[in-house]
Amino acid sequence: MVVDDNKNVLTALQLLLKNAFERVVTLRYPASLPTVLREERPDVVLLDMNFVGSFNTGNEGLFWLHEIKRSYPSLPVVLFTAYADIDLAVHGIKEGAADFVVKPWDNDRLIETLLDACDTGKRRKRIVEETYVPTMFWGESKSMKSLRSLVEVVAGTNANILITGENGTGKEMLAREIHALSRRSDKEMVAVDMGAVTETLFESELFGHVKGAFTDARADRPGKFEAAEGSTLFLDEIGNLPYHQQAKLLTVLQRRSVVRVGSNTPIPIDIRLICATNCRLEEMVAQGKFREDLFYRINTIHMEIPPLRERKEDILPLATRFVERFAGQYGKGRIYLSHSAGQKLKEHPWYGNIRELEHAVEKAVIIAEGDTLTDEHFHFPRKSLTPLPDTAPGTIEEMEVQMIKRAIERNDGNLTAVAAELGITRQTLYNKLKKFGL
Repeated sequence: MVVDDNKNVLTALQLLLKNAFERVVTLRYPASLPTVLREERPDVVLLDMNFVGSFNTGNEGLFWLHEIKRSYPSLPVVLFTAYADIDLAVHGIKEGAADFVVKPWDNDRLIETLLDACDTGKRRKRIVEETYVPTMFWGESKSMKSLRSLVEVVAGTNANILITGENGTGKEMLAREIHALSRRSDKEMVAVDMGAVTETLFESELFGHVKGAFTDARADRPGKFEAAEGSTLFLDEIGNLPYHQQAKLLTVLQRRSVVRVGSNTPIPIDIRLICATNCRLEEMVAQGKFREDLFYRINTIHMEIPPLRERKEDILPLATRFVERFAGQYGKGRIYLSHSAGQKLKEHPWYGNIRELEHAVEKAVIIAEGDTLTDEHFHFPRKSLTPLPDTAPGTIEEMEVQMIKRAIERNDGNLTAVAAELGITRQTLYNKLKKFGL
């Protein structure tokens, strides 16, 4: 993101940086920075230090530097000024700037500085993410206690497990918890989003390929099954696997070996399989959309995660955990949930489940200016989910939400069919589900 009040500078940098970055966002007026940062989430910001023609002390840039760092402490900011003031540069870096560039700039030096700042920011973010180790929150509900008991019994076995539940209930986190409690925990679990794997690359992605098997196959490459050797393989969104590819997966599971694309040599595999879906696989089997033999093969042990609205006693403890995490992540210090906020959270239906709650809390923490979150910090869409309203939606986003929900109901949760009905790719559908917390 480039923030500069000179239109010609923005145009020049848009052209210069487009080959170095996937996307370049330009902004002339810093007053809209908080909003645009929330929407765009850039990897690095190039921030001009002067936005008033007759006032060039750099105070404006330092002010907006503080504002960015207050909400996004790990976001690298490179300061941009026409005045080679070393003292100001040092002051800006002490205040958290990643570097300092003087106008007129050297093209290569500018690109190098931004890329270096971007890489440093990503490393710091990765360290923060690796330091924070999410753990399964079991809560106090009877259903979750029962699920925990089942996990403790079967985690140490090699039994295949099928995890079902609505979007956002934490199916992948449960899979990771099972893996952590298993005898295979010394190796990293391998996760595959089946909905994001294109049909043409399905076999190569899961089973691997040999050099020359197809165009661009320049070297031998192991698939996810081989990568999970001695560990756990997690296949998410298994219900979206096309019918004609289900037989290929079943063959591998039955033979306990894979054959790379372009090869005839079977490679033995030793994996523990965990699958997850929000689809009703039993109904899909009855409708001829999912192979019955594959269903029984992956469903040795079935675990159902209840939706958040059925475990209301867990909403506030979960929200508190998210508040603490995001307050630390955004450098906000200690933040508390007010009684009014707690009541509003408990009354909300949470059809997007834990993911929706997490997003709602993150947004509230970002926009909060004090140390207390009130009910006014939580804004939810108009009631729209079950049953769906007959009234027209108030915004384009609400209309999108309604269309997606209706399509999901009509297709019994089969996201491949939903994407086809809406005329979008599965990946686009997943992005929208995450965006709207569905």
